[in-house]
Amino acid sequence: MPAPLTRHWLARLVAFDTTSRNPNLALVADVEAFLAANGVAFVRVEDQAQGKASLIATLGPRQEAGIILSGHTDTVPVDGQDWTSDPFVLAARDGRLYGRGACDMKGFLAVCLGLLPEMAARPLKKPIHLAFSYDEELGCLGVRPLIARFLAEGLKAEGCIVGEPTSMAVVTAHKAKRSLRTIVRGRSGHSSRAPELANAVEAAALIAAAVHRLGARLAKDGPRDGLYDVPFSTAHVGILKGGTALNIVPDHAVLEWEVRALPEEDVDAYVREIEDYARAEVLPALKARAREAEIVFELKAAFPGLATDPGAPIAVLAKAWAGRNDHCKVAYGTEAGLFAEMGGIPTIVCGPGSIAQAHQADEYVEDRQLAACEAFVRKVIAHCA
Repeated sequence: MPAPLTRHWLARLVAFDTTSRNPNLALVADVEAFLAANGVAFVRVEDQAQGKASLIATLGPRQEAGIILSGHTDTVPVDGQDWTSDPFVLAARDGRLYGRGACDMKGFLAVCLGLLPEMAARPLKKPIHLAFSYDEELGCLGVRPLIARFLAEGLKAEGCIVGEPTSMAVVTAHKAKRSLRTIVRGRSGHSSRAPELANAVEAAALIAAAVHRLGARLAKDGPRDGLYDVPFSTAHVGILKGGTALNIVPDHAVLEWEVRALPEEDVDAYVREIEDYARAEVLPALKARAREAEIVFELKAAFPGLATDPGAPIAVLAKAWAGRNDHCKVAYGTEAGLFAEMGGIPTIVCGPGSIAQAHQADEYVEDRQLAACEAFVRKVIAHCA
């Protein structure tokens, strides 16, 4: 069973609706009050326009290189999901704790806060930094100014643990991601005159087909890494919208698609392949029928992959702290790649709960997973002491 203070903090964190569309300052203020009560120095990194903030808290000597324990405070929505209990009231059933964010990833934050008094009570020789971000679910947006502020403060780290749900497995690598919105504008009119008009939906469908072909090629002939749950790079179409009626040629369409690439691959080259196809093969036919036609590509989200050497000191330490000798790689993305890329900080991913529960109705984390994470963090404390 996790410590009472960990469960207490998980209930408090879940009670804040920090869906990414909402501010998170109430949660941040609550955590700040707890930090202050325990004599812990902290810095708020605020986006005043959005009413959001990240936190950096440091325990121990600031001049030394320590360990970062990092997680995001935002969650995905509950809209349209069929929950059997209030998603913002922590519910305990059969060794599981249910609530939005319980798994992804307020469970890890709760462990960090639940053990904070133990961190504060130890004479640390290396610092422990808590780094809590916002808008991870929107493309790892809030962690970027957090990392920049961490570096500007002159803080140093020998390694970073991003506590995304891995069932306490040590993840040394994840894929890079680019997600895009493609807007196609053509010329509308009566469908009986379709050959004379510029059909935006058909043009978008051709681009969607190109994304599909790219994904099929990567699956068949692309590089592979068997340590990943999906061992090759992928391309995927999620949304194709356009048109108002069957007898009206549509002049507007929106396509949303993504590429997730192994970190050794050039994810931007795959994106350019689709863009070049659209501009060379699809756009000329549109413009031949409507000079005003255009295809616009908008980047929605982007984050780098993670590729930490399994023999790196932070990976070796994390495996010892987790009580295991293995490591793995995952297809989903995290903020870990940004800590490595922006900060030059060796980073791994390891946290309580299963990614299979993330973003689901009746999201939960198991008591035993929180207890395992507590054991892990206590070893981090011992390392820094």
